[in-house]
Amino acid sequence: MDFRPVLMIIGALTATLGCTMFLPAIADALVGNPDWIVFVTTGLMTTLLGAGTWAATVGKDQTLNIRQAFLMTALVWVVLAFFGALPFFMADQGLSYTDSFFEALSGLTTTGSTVITGLDNMPPGILLWRGLLQWFGGLGIIVMAIAVLPMLQIGGMQMFRVEAFDASDKILPRAAQIAGSMTTVYMLLTLICAISYWAAGMPLFDALVHSMTTVATGGLSTRDGSISSYESVAIDYIAITFMILGALPFLLYVRFLQGDRKSLFGDSQVRAFLATLGVFAFAAVIIQYVEDIGRGEEAFRHALFSVTSVMTGTGYATADYGSWGHEAATLFFILTFIGGCAGSTSCGIKVFRFQVLFLDLKQHIREILYPSGVFVKRYNGAILTDDVSASVMSFVFLYIASFMVLALLLSLTGLDALTAFSGAATAISNVGPGLGDIIGPSGNFAPLPDISKWLLAAGMIIGRLEIFTVIVLFLPRFWRN
Repeated sequence: MDFRPVLMIIGALTATLGCTMFLPAIADALVGNPDWIVFVTTGLMTTLLGAGTWAATVGKDQTLNIRQAFLMTALVWVVLAFFGALPFFMADQGLSYTDSFFEALSGLTTTGSTVITGLDNMPPGILLWRGLLQWFGGLGIIVMAIAVLPMLQIGGMQMFRVEAFDASDKILPRAAQIAGSMTTVYMLLTLICAISYWAAGMPLFDALVHSMTTVATGGLSTRDGSISSYESVAIDYIAITFMILGALPFLLYVRFLQGDRKSLFGDSQVRAFLATLGVFAFAAVIIQYVEDIGRGEEAFRHALFSVTSVMTGTGYATADYGSWGHEAATLFFILTFIGGCAGSTSCGIKVFRFQVLFLDLKQHIREILYPSGVFVKRYNGAILTDDVSASVMSFVFLYIASFMVLALLLSLTGLDALTAFSGAATAISNVGPGLGDIIGPSGNFAPLPDISKWLLAAGMIIGRLEIFTVIVLFLPRFWRN
C-alpha cells in the first residue's frame, strides 16, 4: 500500500488543528492567563509536525483508493486526538494524559462526555479549545459521512453516494468539492446560532463556544450546569432548534440553497427523524405528568429539549431526566441508539437504517402472504437494492454486538451495571451523558478508573467510524495486495 496519500491528508489536518490552537492562546493572553504559553507551544509543535508530514508526502497526481480511505479514516481520529490532548495535559488543570486524551477524543468525535469539573471558573482558553475540538470534529464527520463512507459501502451509506463520484480509484478531488460546500453551510449555521444565543442574553464568549458545540451536536458547555445554567426559555428553544438542524443531512442544505426548496423536508429520512422526535417528546411529557414532575410549557420544553439532546447525540441538559423514574430511563436508553440523519453531525444507528429494516420486514411479510408476488423496495423514490439491505443488517448486528462487548468489559473494570451499560451505549452512540449518579446528566466521567476511560475511548472511535472501518483493519486480507 502507498501510504503517501494517507499521510498527506493526516499531515494537512494535523497542521490545521495546530493552527486552531493559537485561538485559545489569544483568549488566554487577553485575560492574562499563563496557559497561553501552553497553547502557543503545542500549536507550533503540532503545526510544524503536520506541515512537515504533508510536505514530505504531497505529490502532483495523488489519489486515494478504497483501501487507503479505510486506513486514513481510522487513523485520523486517533492522531488528531493525540495532539488535541496536549493542551489539556500541559495546562494547569491537573489532568492526566488519560483524562486529556479522553477529553480530546470526546470533543473530536462530538461525544460530549467530560472529565473536567469547575467549568464556571475555567480560563477561556480551555473552554474555547473544547468548543473548537467539537466544531472541527463535527465538520470532519460531515465530510466523512458524505464523501468517504458512501464510497466504502459501510452500513448502507452507499445509498447516499454523490453523483459523479468515482468510487473505484479517485476519491480526493470530489471530496474536496464536497468539503467546500459543507464548510460554507456549517459556518453559516454556526454564525446564526451564535448570534441567536447572544441576542437571547448569553454572554458573547459563551454564545460563540455553545454555537460550535450545538451545531456539531457535541454538547460540551462552558458551564457545569450546561444550558440549564442560563435559566432562559429563549436559549432553551434556540438550542433545540440548532440541535435539530445539526442532525439533518447537510447535503440537503446545499441543495436547498441551490434552489431545490423541496429537498429538505421532502426527504423521507428527515420526515421520519422529526416524527420520531415528536413521538418520544410526547412520551417524555406524559412521564412527567404521571410522575408529577412537571406541568404545562415547562414539562413540554424539558421533554423536547432532553429528547432532542439525547437523540441527536448532543448531550446538553436542562433537567436531570435520570431522576424521572424507570420509565424515563428506559425511554432515554432507547433514544441513545437511534441517532439523527445520515450525512449530519449526529450519532447513533441513524434513522435511515431503521427505515431500511422496516422496509425489509414489510417486504418479507408480503412475500409470505403472496409467494408469487413481485415486490420492489423503494427508499425516497429510488430502488433499495439487496446489497444495501445486507449492509444495514450487518451494521446493526455489529453495532449491538459491539455495545454488548463494551458493556461487559466495562463491568469487569468494577462499574455497576447501570453505569457500564449506559456508558457503553453513550460511547458507541457518541451521545455524552449516560444514566445513573456517576455519569448521568448531573455527573461526569472523572470518577471512572483509567482502564474504563480507555475502553470508552475505543468505543467512541468504533461508533464514530461506523464499526466496519475499524474491523477491516484487523483482517489480514486487508493488508495483502
